[in-house]
Amino acid sequence: MLAWMVAASAFAQTDSLGRKRVAVVLSGGGAKGMAHIGALKVIERAGIPVDIVTGTSMGSIIGGLYAIGYNADLLDSIVRQQDWLFVLSDKEDLSHQSLMERQKQNTYQLTRAMMLGKKDVEDGGIIKGKNLATLFQRLTAGYNDPIDFNKLPIPFACVATNIVDNSEHDFHDGRLAQTMRASMAIPAVFAPVKVDDKVLVDGGLRNNYPADLAREMGADIIIGVTVQGEPRTADDLGSTASILGQIVDVNCKNKYDDNLAITDVPIRVNTKGYGAASFTKVAIDTLIRRGEEAAMQHWDDLKALKQRIGIGDDYKPKKLTPRGQAEPDRVKILALEFEGLTPVDQHFIRQKFGLDVGDSIDQARAEQVTTSMRVDLFYKDATSRFYHRPGGARVVFTASEKKSTQLSLGVRFDTEEMVALQLNSDIPIRSSLPMDLDLTLRLGRRIMARADFSLHPMNFTKPSVTYMFRRNDVNVYEDGNKDYNITYNQHTAELALLNLDLPNINLTLGGRWDYINYSGVLIDHEVERTYEPIDDGHYLSYFGRMICNTENDWYFPERGMRLLAKYAYHTDNFVRMNGKLGLSEVSASWRASFTLGKRFTLQPMVYGRLLFGSECPILHNNLIGGPMFSHYVEQQMPFAGVGHVERTDPHFVGFQLQAQQRIGGSHYVQLRLAGAQHSSQLKQLLDNRTMLGGSLCYYYNTILGPLGAEAGYSNKTKKAYFYINLGFEF
Repeated sequence: MLAWMVAASAFAQTDSLGRKRVAVVLSGGGAKGMAHIGALKVIERAGIPVDIVTGTSMGSIIGGLYAIGYNADLLDSIVRQQDWLFVLSDKEDLSHQSLMERQKQNTYQLTRAMMLGKKDVEDGGIIKGKNLATLFQRLTAGYNDPIDFNKLPIPFACVATNIVDNSEHDFHDGRLAQTMRASMAIPAVFAPVKVDDKVLVDGGLRNNYPADLAREMGADIIIGVTVQGEPRTADDLGSTASILGQIVDVNCKNKYDDNLAITDVPIRVNTKGYGAASFTKVAIDTLIRRGEEAAMQHWDDLKALKQRIGIGDDYKPKKLTPRGQAEPDRVKILALEFEGLTPVDQHFIRQKFGLDVGDSIDQARAEQVTTSMRVDLFYKDATSRFYHRPGGARVVFTASEKKSTQLSLGVRFDTEEMVALQLNSDIPIRSSLPMDLDLTLRLGRRIMARADFSLHPMNFTKPSVTYMFRRNDVNVYEDGNKDYNITYNQHTAELALLNLDLPNINLTLGGRWDYINYSGVLIDHEVERTYEPIDDGHYLSYFGRMICNTENDWYFPERGMRLLAKYAYHTDNFVRMNGKLGLSEVSASWRASFTLGKRFTLQPMVYGRLLFGSECPILHNNLIGGPMFSHYVEQQMPFAGVGHVERTDPHFVGFQLQAQQRIGGSHYVQLRLAGAQHSSQLKQLLDNRTMLGGSLCYYYNTILGPLGAEAGYSNKTKKAYFYINLGFEF
């Protein structure tokens, strides 16, 4: 009955057009669906009017955006400018959040918000699709309200699968962004979308090429674009990827042949060599081009359609503009509403972002607010909606229930430590004053357990108390030869009375207690040296630390700068050390990135660490070296060409120049040259021979972290080293 009513409405519109109605049908296929954009370019070039659009999965995304006015050129621009590595993850956009949150995001591969004792369909996939949903909502900004899709600039419908009863669910109305998200929810990969009593996943499981849906909507002529590959033979099924691909393709065959049979112009795109996850820039460029080439093979068929449609050869459809793009970038807030937030949390957001009725806001600012709602206030999810009105907009921020905990997992492999694992649990504590407990456990050659308790009484200040246990096993080298091995347990308690956590800046002032228990120190007695005390002991310190980081990428920056500065005064009785003046530590580093052209970056860096006063305990020595992603002790400083941890004198100043070449979107080649001076007395800093070193690196920035290798040599070690890494640094 519903299908008949939709068809009747469509036929009424056909009569008003005075010609036959044309539908474009777009199949599912993940990243392969980028080819739809190329095909749409040719359809537009041929002057074919599009009266109906239907799609599944990626076809529903391209089709839904096309239906609200995004022409093929706009779609081409949109998909090319996205950071798909970010969009297809659940990472937060922390560009305007605190440095500590940015560091955490660049440490763990997997982060999940959990509700203890409560099940949720959002937990039914590896990826919740939060960033996808945000992207869809931004692109469909003019269509936030539930709407009849037949009233869109081009009538639209898409398909999802209801896994409650394994039935096909056809969307003819609803929230456009939500329906697009439901249609592409690949089972087990993306979390399902719950609508009423339905749990919806990828529509390709029931109808991957919905030409029948277009016919029900009143289409007289159907132009279809399919990216489904040719059937695989037994010889083709020789890998895990090909077997999984075959399972998907077989399950997507429902209705496929019948729907292809009712298509007037079937455009089949050759997507060989690419899969559903091929979201690289090179793959997107190739797939769009292949879609255009496949459609051009039907150029004569498309031109011949004009006579059947009932239009002239010179007919050109009216070019549409998406409503959201027609709205101004910044709008005046006519009404500001919060749904699901406590009054205290509402006040926090208003104060932090300076939001009130009469202020102006844009979509980017709104996304910063929702990020803060998730990160600072622990809400499991947060969204924003603009309801445009004459002279401004009604702005609504919505939050779901607060999460019970957030679990994060980091895994890395390297040739120094082999395998290491780090787990983190961020537990919000429910109270009128925001506070949380952050627990971290590291397993590997270096073991660490840490607990951080912090208060959020003001917008950016987070006083905190930290306890940390470390068991470390470090080989320290001198001139390329192992000098000593030290194994120790370290207990640390830190109180940060001032912890100013701003976007790009962190300023901390506080005190610290350390107790160090040496379980083994093996010294090479062939090396003539006077060694510092290695007895167990406790130390009391006062410190001030500032970090400023405006770099655009945590590991491979191309613009911005990073500044670290620290002063610490170390004692064993609050005032002195070993009956003498305490040990003063002054350290700093500064790095800036200057991009020449589009892909080549120069990064000069100056850094150093100076120790004054009392005799230096062995664990406070200046240490340099180690590969890019290995950091064994707190005071370790980089030095290109030194592959192991090397001891230097108490006064050290270094310089490094890095040349970085980006190849494609995620490949990096880096050349580092370093020089340094060190001495036991500051006034003799220039008397010693200058240390020189260099390294050559290649890294591929993957969703699991940087994957690559580096090799180097220095005149201090007089030895070459080679190192392989996969994963983030922790």
